[in-house]
Amino acid sequence: MDFGADPGTSSVAAVLTWNLGDLFEAVVDAVGGRLAVVAGERRLTFDELDERASRLAHVLEAAGVGVGDHVFVALRNGNEYLEAMLAAFKLRAIPINVNTRYTVDELRYLVADAAPRFILHEADRAERIAAAVDGAAVPCLVRGHRYEAAIAAADPARPVLERSGDDRYLLYTGGTTGLPKGVVWRHEDLLFAALGGGNPGGDPAIAPEEVVTNARTGRTRCLPASPFTHGTAHWTALSTLLHGGTVIIDTSPTFDAARLWDLADTERATILVIVGDAFGRPLADALAAEPDRWPLDDLLVVLSGGAVLSPVVRDALLDPLPWVVVVDGYGTSETGGQGQMPIWAGQPPTALPRFHVDEFTTVLDDAGRPAPPGSGLIGRLAKRGRIPLGYHGDPERSAETFVDLHGQRWAIPGDLGRIEADGSITLLGRGASSINSGGEKVFPEEVERVLKAHPDVFDAVVVGTPDDRFGERVAAVVAHRPGRAIDLPSLDAHCRSHLADFKVPRRVVIVDEVLRRASGKADLEWAAAAVLTGSAPA
Repeated sequence: MDFGADPGTSSVAAVLTWNLGDLFEAVVDAVGGRLAVVAGERRLTFDELDERASRLAHVLEAAGVGVGDHVFVALRNGNEYLEAMLAAFKLRAIPINVNTRYTVDELRYLVADAAPRFILHEADRAERIAAAVDGAAVPCLVRGHRYEAAIAAADPARPVLERSGDDRYLLYTGGTTGLPKGVVWRHEDLLFAALGGGNPGGDPAIAPEEVVTNARTGRTRCLPASPFTHGTAHWTALSTLLHGGTVIIDTSPTFDAARLWDLADTERATILVIVGDAFGRPLADALAAEPDRWPLDDLLVVLSGGAVLSPVVRDALLDPLPWVVVVDGYGTSETGGQGQMPIWAGQPPTALPRFHVDEFTTVLDDAGRPAPPGSGLIGRLAKRGRIPLGYHGDPERSAETFVDLHGQRWAIPGDLGRIEADGSITLLGRGASSINSGGEKVFPEEVERVLKAHPDVFDAVVVGTPDDRFGERVAAVVAHRPGRAIDLPSLDAHCRSHLADFKVPRRVVIVDEVLRRASGKADLEWAAAAVLTGSAPA
């Protein structure tokens, strides 16, 4: 494949649109000399990031990528990941988030489902990628030498295209079980539903030009800790860039809490973004082990999204950082952000996560109507307004999740909750993973929070196991804290002091480590197998 230069001329849209590519270029024109990305030794200004993305766009274009085509981004965290997304936006193509930990079979499924026109990947994933495409003529570009040579030879000018807020964005989400499914958004809807509406933390922009105005004063320094393949990470990165802030990237292929705190402190991060306990627990343990190592004077917010953040972990982060606000965010790939629960030192604890939600989020009763605040009714969490178009290539599942009820279109991913008197929502758990034990409904998240509050427990995942008498019984896979052993009678007594008897795990399997997906979410299939066999599956 020839990755040479492609002629073109720079242009600025005469009328600014809600398109993510247009908005990014307009922000670049306003704050071009400001630092946009820190990735290892590489530091890129907005001008430099824009030029590299434009060069890559021409590389993609020369390889045949056009409007609506899918570009696989099978990369670990780095400036190249953001460049790939921006380059695709510039061409009105669609970047596809590909987990670098996927097996050949998982990659083969994704190739069949999304039909990539181009693949960007890590060198050590080449063999898997080749097996997945199985001889298909899909051009690839490897991160590293070849990548740098290709963009160095390409035209630095911005591609000339008329874009719109109706252009498509696609996020593949695997959840905790099953094959990944692609959620299709319009750019404009994604901007307001997941990227802060051009003014994170404030009122959404009412015109595209206002996004640029807001970016002129943006100074956020955001460090996303999880892989960019996860929506929480690249959504916060894109939101930061569109607000004129700096994205700080941990370029290591593995997570290390002490190294992450080093990076946050050295680069003066103001926001650290994590995914629940899988990231929060080791970060809290690192702070406890070396309380004087990291001043973290600039850190203001620790934002968690995409997985459960237990109260015990949240408090362990707040104790050494009393000036920081921990924000537990709620939302899904099918809804974008829906609510937040900010917690600060000294605030009374809550037994269950309770979120202040936006005006478009509510709980629906069995008839599909919004439940009255304070009614105590447990129903399905739902969002209206700016929601996805559906699942890519799956009209049946789209019809199940994106539903028209009483003249209103809703996104209903499956979480269950209760709307309180003040309009906030208490999150109870995923309806599909709830356990029915003798007619009593048990929400795994509630049991997991109690297990993780035990001093010897590092991590836990709860699943249902078949039972002849009760239909299902509660079971748990529990990982011990380093250097500690879990005493099962003590753990059982701890659970019984916080939970009704029918919620207490009847079977507990102790492992060295709870297996989680790259997103931080539990692997429920692995957990079910561990419960069945009594040990961690190989």
